[in-house]
Amino acid sequence: MSNLKRFFKDSIIYGIAAVLPRVINFLLVRVHTDALAAETYAENTDFYIWAAFFAVLLTFGMETTFFRFYKDAKEKDALVSTSFISVGLWVAAFLIIFTLFFNPISHFFGFGNNSLRLQLFMAILALDTLAMIPFAFLRASNRPIRYTFIKLVNVGIIVLIQLVALRWIPTWEQNGTVLPSWLTDNYASISKVNYIFVANLVGSALSFLLLLPYLVQFKWKFDQKLLKKMLSYSYPIVIAGMAYVVNENLDKFLIGKLIDKETEGLYAAAYKLAIFMNLYIMAFRLGAEPFFFNISGQKDAKKTYAQIMKYFVIVGSFVLLGIVAFLDIIKHFINPDYWVALEIVPIVLLANLFLGIYHNLSIWYKLTDKTRFGMYFSIFGAIITIVFNVVMLPKIGYMASAWATLLAYGLMMLLSYWVGKKQYPIPYELKKTLGYLLLGISIAYGSYYLLEKSWVLSIAEIILFGLIIYYFEIRSLLKKNK
Repeated sequence: MSNLKRFFKDSIIYGIAAVLPRVINFLLVRVHTDALAAETYAENTDFYIWAAFFAVLLTFGMETTFFRFYKDAKEKDALVSTSFISVGLWVAAFLIIFTLFFNPISHFFGFGNNSLRLQLFMAILALDTLAMIPFAFLRASNRPIRYTFIKLVNVGIIVLIQLVALRWIPTWEQNGTVLPSWLTDNYASISKVNYIFVANLVGSALSFLLLLPYLVQFKWKFDQKLLKKMLSYSYPIVIAGMAYVVNENLDKFLIGKLIDKETEGLYAAAYKLAIFMNLYIMAFRLGAEPFFFNISGQKDAKKTYAQIMKYFVIVGSFVLLGIVAFLDIIKHFINPDYWVALEIVPIVLLANLFLGIYHNLSIWYKLTDKTRFGMYFSIFGAIITIVFNVVMLPKIGYMASAWATLLAYGLMMLLSYWVGKKQYPIPYELKKTLGYLLLGISIAYGSYYLLEKSWVLSIAEIILFGLIIYYFEIRSLLKKNK
C-alpha cells in the first residue's frame, strides 16, 4: 500500500495546486457573466480556445516527454537544459512569426479590432510555455509544495486584478464613489474583457520569475542526441494534443460560427459548471503521470495501476453524482441569464469522466513508448467531434455539441482499453469498476431526469452510493489493515 499512499499524498498536494486556483477562477465566472454580455463572454471563450491550441503547439509534448526521460536520465542537467533551450527557441520563433505577420494574424484570429488583445495573448503564451519545463522539473523531482505555492501566487494575482477591474471599480462608479482621475481615465481606455487578459499576463510573469531560481541551479548544456530521442517520443503527443483541443473546444467555436456568438457564450458558461469534474481529473493527472513512470519498474506496478483505476472511477462517480444532485444550487455560480443552457451539464460531466478514464488507461502506450496510439485515438475522437457537430448543430442546436463530446470521449476510452489489453495487459477489476461507474450514472440520471429536486433526496442519493462503496470496498480495506 506504500505506493498508493504516496500517490494519494502527492495527488492531494497537487490537487490543491490544480483545484483551489480553478475553483477561485470558477467563482469568477459569476463576475464575468455579470460584467459581460453573452456575446462579449464568447470573446473570452475564443481566447481560451486559441490559447489551448497554441499551448499544445508550443510545448510540443515536452511535459510528458520530460517525465518519460527523467526517470532514466543520468544527467539531469542535460535533460532540463536541453528541454528548456529547445522550448525557448520554439517560443522565440513563434514570437518572431507573430510579430512579422501581426496584422493578417490579428484579423484571422478575430483580434482585428483589438490589437492589444493579441499582444497580451502572445505574451501570456510565451511566458506559460517557458514556465512549463521548470514546473515539470518540480513535479518530477517530487516537490509538490513548491509547485503548489507558485501556482497559488499566480491565481492570487489573477483574481485580485479581475476583481478590481470587473467588480470593484464598476461598483464604486455606480455608487458615486469619487475615484482618482488617473485611475478612471486609464480604466476606461481598456475594454472590460481585456482586463482578463491583463490579469493572466501579470500572473504568468510573476510565476516565471519565481521559477527562475530552479533554472539557474543547473549546468547548462545542449544535447542534440537527447533532443532527437525526445522529439521522436513527443511528436505523436503533439498531434494527440491538437486533436484533444479539437475535442474540447471546437464545439464552442462551431456554435459561434453555425449558430451565433450569444449562444456560444451561453453554452460556454454552462459548460463551466462541469469544472469540478475537470478539477478532479487534473489533480489526478498531476500526481499520476510522474508517479506512473516512477514505479513502472516495480514488480507490482500493474496491480497498482489497476487499483488506482478502480478508486479513480469511484471518486469520479461521486463527483458526477454530487454535481448533478446539487445542480440547482451550483447553477447560481453563473448569471441567471445563462441558465437556459444547463441541460448540457449532466452530459458534459459524464463525457469528462470518460476522458479521465481514458487518461488513466493511456499509461500503457506512454510506458511502452507507443505514443502514436494516443495520436490515433485522439484523431479518431476529433473526427467524431467535427462530423457530429457539423451535421447535428443545425438540427438540434447546442445539445449536439454536448452529445458529440460524450460520444468522442466514450469511444476513445473504449478503444484505448481494447487495444491496451493486447499491447500492455493490466489486471483491471473490470466487473467492480464498471459496476460502480454504471451505478453512479444510474443514480445521477434518475436524480436529474426522473425525480423532483430536494435537499433531502440529493443527500440521500449520495449517502446510498457511499454506503454501497463502503460495503464492497472500504469495509474490506479496513479488515486488511487490522
